[in-house]
Amino acid sequence: MNRIFFRFFVLVMLSITAATFVIYFAFSRLFGDPMDDIARRHAAAQIFLLEQYVDKAPADEWLARLNKVREVSDVRFDLIALDQARAALPKDRLTALERGDVVLDAMNKRFFRRVDLDGERYIGSGDEVILAQDLPIDIGLALKMEVVRYVIVALALLVPIALWSRSHWQGLQSLSRVADEFGGGKLSARARMKRSASIYPLAERINHMADRIEDLLEAQKGLLHSVSHELRTPIARLEFGMELLSAKANDPALQKRIGAMEGDLAELNNLVNELLGMTRLDSPHALQKARFELAPMLRECAGALPPSPHSLTCTLDDELGGADGDRRLLARAVGNLLRNAQKYAQSEIVLSARRVAESVEIVVEDDGPGIPAAEREKIFEPFYRLDRSRDRATGGFGLGLSIARKALVLHGGSLLADQSALGGARLTIVLPAPVTGA
Repeated sequence: MNRIFFRFFVLVMLSITAATFVIYFAFSRLFGDPMDDIARRHAAAQIFLLEQYVDKAPADEWLARLNKVREVSDVRFDLIALDQARAALPKDRLTALERGDVVLDAMNKRFFRRVDLDGERYIGSGDEVILAQDLPIDIGLALKMEVVRYVIVALALLVPIALWSRSHWQGLQSLSRVADEFGGGKLSARARMKRSASIYPLAERINHMADRIEDLLEAQKGLLHSVSHELRTPIARLEFGMELLSAKANDPALQKRIGAMEGDLAELNNLVNELLGMTRLDSPHALQKARFELAPMLRECAGALPPSPHSLTCTLDDELGGADGDRRLLARAVGNLLRNAQKYAQSEIVLSARRVAESVEIVVEDDGPGIPAAEREKIFEPFYRLDRSRDRATGGFGLGLSIARKALVLHGGSLLADQSALGGARLTIVLPAPVTGA
């Protein structure tokens, strides 16, 4: 948010700077160089003395008055040849010199002016130029005055802009906090603003959007929860009926078919349990935080795996320490990852954990076929399964990884998929700042 207003401030300052240069060049084009005007004001006394005292003298007294001025003035007045003056001035000033005007050279603190256009003051005066040097011209002071003037103008613009922007900044900060809270799962978060606030209409639209999202999510959770509960009763009746039918059936072929149907019912029952588990994670009271040690929990997860031909290596950091969280949910997340690795590994599974700065990394790796880079985010979507796992051989419903990520997000952590050094998948749990050493 601060970046927006910093850029706005920089844009205003650049605009003021650009306007300053535009004003300078426009005035130079239309009314002459402003620096020349400043220099002319500083040298006004010497110009007045030349024009009103020396030039007003009769022709035979002109040089005498000029010498008197030389005696009393700190400015040095010299007579130079016209060609010498032409060589000392830029081409754009020569016209003014030929016209008999006072031509200022502010940077060198001097001015030039022809003695006489007609040569009447004395013999040869038409080919001579007065050069006044060491004039009391202070361009540095003038520049400082110009800078102060533009700084005052800039402040006069920036102060009201800053006051006007402050209310926008505060409002946007409030909306940003609401968005963070809403995105973090606090669906009741809303923007509270006065109707007089400049961004009140935007806040109202965000609140309306949040209301609709909350209603949709609540409806989705209610529907999923209700359907899952309603399915349990007919499933239980079917299981009971299958047991009775199996007890009465004497045909081996029928027994085989009944066994397959019982397997389908068990799968359906597991699906209902998984769906109910997902709906519970959406509840604001899903977490039951308590202090527990990470290493024993991870060893329990490894020990709870069903028997398999795969080798399981467990490498845990000695300084792993403890965590404040829901032990049951975190154990379920790690267990889901281990069972997922067990489905696809060829022969080896590795569970490792280590402390990194103020976080803990828990990694589950296998030597299976791995996960394509394009699908490493999709596997965390509910019911999503890779093409090679869509047959019944691997089992599962595509909910395990989704449930694991939800559980970790509730703890402020994350779950990422990557390529393992073993050749298969590498799933990394990161539990950030809430995890502390024992």
